[in-house]
Amino acid sequence: MSPRPLPFVFAAIVFTAAMLGGCTSLPGRTTSAPDGARASVAILETTDIHSNVLSYDYYRLQPDDSLGYERTATLIRRARAQFPNSFLFDDGDTIQGSVLADYQAMVKPVTCTQELGMYRAMDAIGYDGGTIGNHEFNYGLPFLAQVTGTPMDVTGNQRQHCAGPHFPQVLANVFSTRDGKPIFKPWTVVRKNITAYTADGSKIVVPLRIGIIGFTPPPIMQWDKQHLAGKVDVSGVVEAARKYLPQLQAQHPDLIVALLHGGLDTTPYTPQMENAGWYLAGVPGIDVLLLGHAHSEFPGPRYADMKHVDATRGFVRGTPAVMGGFFGKDLGVIQLVLDRQHGHWVINHDETHSEVRPICTGKHQCVPADPAIAPLVQQVHQAAIAYVNTPIGHSTLRLSSYFADEGNMTALAPVNAAQIDYVRRELPQLHPELADVPVLGAAAAFRTGFGGPHDYTDVPAGPLTLRSAADLYFYPNTLAAVKTDGAGLKAWLERSAQRFNRIDPNKAGEQSLINSHYVGYNFDQIQGGIHYLIDVSRPVGQRITALTWHGKPVTPAQPFIIATNNYRANGGGHFPGLDGSSIVLAAPDGTREILAQWLQRKKQIGAADLEPTSWNFAPLKTRGAVVFTGAANKLDVAKAAGLKNIRLLKDNGDGTATYAIDLSH
Repeated sequence: MSPRPLPFVFAAIVFTAAMLGGCTSLPGRTTSAPDGARASVAILETTDIHSNVLSYDYYRLQPDDSLGYERTATLIRRARAQFPNSFLFDDGDTIQGSVLADYQAMVKPVTCTQELGMYRAMDAIGYDGGTIGNHEFNYGLPFLAQVTGTPMDVTGNQRQHCAGPHFPQVLANVFSTRDGKPIFKPWTVVRKNITAYTADGSKIVVPLRIGIIGFTPPPIMQWDKQHLAGKVDVSGVVEAARKYLPQLQAQHPDLIVALLHGGLDTTPYTPQMENAGWYLAGVPGIDVLLLGHAHSEFPGPRYADMKHVDATRGFVRGTPAVMGGFFGKDLGVIQLVLDRQHGHWVINHDETHSEVRPICTGKHQCVPADPAIAPLVQQVHQAAIAYVNTPIGHSTLRLSSYFADEGNMTALAPVNAAQIDYVRRELPQLHPELADVPVLGAAAAFRTGFGGPHDYTDVPAGPLTLRSAADLYFYPNTLAAVKTDGAGLKAWLERSAQRFNRIDPNKAGEQSLINSHYVGYNFDQIQGGIHYLIDVSRPVGQRITALTWHGKPVTPAQPFIIATNNYRANGGGHFPGLDGSSIVLAAPDGTREILAQWLQRKKQIGAADLEPTSWNFAPLKTRGAVVFTGAANKLDVAKAAGLKNIRLLKDNGDGTATYAIDLSH
């Protein structure tokens, strides 16, 4: 049965209650639920919206129906119509990730009295609670404190209460170094009246109290070290849960929902674990688990082989769980069936299940946008578009990441050139003794199709704008430079080469080139006079061959400075030797801004201004085809970039195509 439209009266109740702090009540006299009663309650989840308020692509300057919170809002309203008893929570990575977000944070920052556009949109729908993701820290603690309306007693912050979202936000594992106290409330209890039915079928209205507790990935101390070091400390997710759950349980909530901005990982637990959901699900006292951060969907086939996980019905170690996608593409839904036993609500696991509802069920088959959302951000949306259209230069080349994994470095070469130029100018002032050490640049293609067929960098030849710089460098990282040697350089490249599967040259069938479990933004491609081969027939850790610098073999002790970003330099991606200790330059400037300034100084860039691709695949003749998936209708881009060993196998009909690459030459 298709969901019915949300009745106007109920929508008004939800909206009004959201303005009062996120708790709604159904009309009617409340009573206590007798044993034998049953209730159906939906837990709705958004996660990793990344400030994609509208269905709009700021890099192509055109609408994109495949994403956007304004469409998720439609799913929320439909779910509320289907499930009169529902709670809505957000799982973090909410305020960063789009041009709109950067504009409100760095170009024309919102004032203390202004509510962030993303939160305005969420308040229009009404939330019951949320947690804080790792990307919330990207703009620094003062900005986070301001836009969340959360005064923080940390160094450098003013304890001022500003306009924030109209729902509680909880975070249990980040503490101020001043007093050891959490910078957000670690937990809270939200209450709603729900409808339930007694054993004889009588309808009753009863209160339901849900405790919520939030967690962010502990590696934020590495990823945003420049914002957090000396100001906050972070504990492991499981440790924080064990510390604060007794306090929450003392409030006697009917259910406890853990909001974890993290995914599922069954490798041995450590307090620094990034995706600790599997372990958190095993902590006694947690009834429901909301997941995020991994930019995938749970339940879903990716987790089908994970132990003690039901990837069809949505259980992790017996705990109902959901992870609702990213960029506003999906809504997570847990349909709980509660039975009243011995004076308590108990989850009926046999009748409970989770699902992820997409905004698009097929190409051009997307739900309409909620008309209430766009007007809330229209003014800042237009201002952001005007800003990114600011001219900064001209390019005679197409700068594209469509085939970055296969050797087209046109989108990466400007980033590496700008990074190298910056470090060469700035480093001698801090470290004169390093002035003669060769400087290399490491960059990865951030957009390689993970988010769909339009998720690629593509800057056409012609005028360059700030939008071009934002497309070439997607994240608001700052620049960092690290000191290493030839052995460290090779280890760095070996880690990057895990982007590829091991290819068996004697296998007759098709083999996939790309390792789907190794994200594209960790495939660093290094330039600065070096060249190397990647032999995908070899095992991980033994793939980099013929590594040279200006034509001469690189020796293990040969010193190098590598310009990269703060995320990588502080340990992001788990690269050997990168833990923050080898940083020799931590720039206050964002890499995107450094790139934009470099393009402005150059005024025009062409092939002579950019270093050619620094690597090739080692020649490998295979019996069967080596294949990969990319955007459809882009074979001409590969040919223009000199990748004549790529051919089209088939158009997949969904905006993607399957290509084959001949590794023998």
